[in-house]
Amino acid sequence: MSDHAKPTRKKRTITEIRESKTTGEKMVYMSVPDYTSAQWAEMGGVDVAVVGDSLAMIAHGHANTIPATMDMMIMHALAVRKGAPNTFVLGCMPYQSYNTVDRALLNATRFMQEAGSDAVKPQGGKSQAHILKALVDAGIPTASHIGLTPHTVALFGGFKIQGRTAEAAMKILEDALAIQDAGCFMLEFEAVPGPIAALISKQVEIPTIGIGAGIGTDGQILLCYDLLGVFTDFKPKFTKRYATLTEVAVTGISRYVKEVKEGTFPDEDHTYGVSEAEYEKFATMLERRKQL
Repeated sequence: MSDHAKPTRKKRTITEIRESKTTGEKMVYMSVPDYTSAQWAEMGGVDVAVVGDSLAMIAHGHANTIPATMDMMIMHALAVRKGAPNTFVLGCMPYQSYNTVDRALLNATRFMQEAGSDAVKPQGGKSQAHILKALVDAGIPTASHIGLTPHTVALFGGFKIQGRTAEAAMKILEDALAIQDAGCFMLEFEAVPGPIAALISKQVEIPTIGIGAGIGTDGQILLCYDLLGVFTDFKPKFTKRYATLTEVAVTGISRYVKEVKEGTFPDEDHTYGVSEAEYEKFATMLERRKQL
């Protein structure tokens, strides 16, 4: 294993994540759907690997996150845990998996017990405060997600920026305070104007992370397959491409196809050999067999 591949630090803790609010350390979150991308996250120094239900789109080809199920999420979360054993893993609770306290407790417990996640993240603020508090009171580290919440995107009329009016921004602030009061250790803003997210971040005592929420949050999150150019069905405005892996992959596959068609692959370097004596012995045995 190269030095680059070795873990450079222990798994981040809830305490460290909470204290980042006062230390000023920018926490880096990345949504990863599988074992290999989890390995990349750990090798690259990501603080928190998030098992987001966006994997319904990225890994399963659905049009949105709604089809994600708990069984699907547990399967992927377990793979991420194996791929990133020294990274804090946050499991996102899928659509309708937390619509009652009992259901939320059951499904959050599955993330912790079956997949070995370090925390869970439902979506919602004031309306979900009783759910969030029940999870925290049960000893389950819990975060939440406000602004544009994919589980309620139909109510927004599509994927639209939230908090562009003073009244809408005040609702986001009230949601943020409700999440804090419920005992959550972190909250996520999605698709909120940067200045609004920055101002709200200053009003809460828990760290905030942003996706499409500007630089004024306490940390950032992007999807691994977005930032690496793997998922190319569409590119959100807030995603910066740090690599173009699909382009690299398609180029490589095209070369493979060409060489097989031409008969130049596999060559000697990619073929197992046999001793000349054993080859001749086998050829002789084959000839005798034909004469029987």
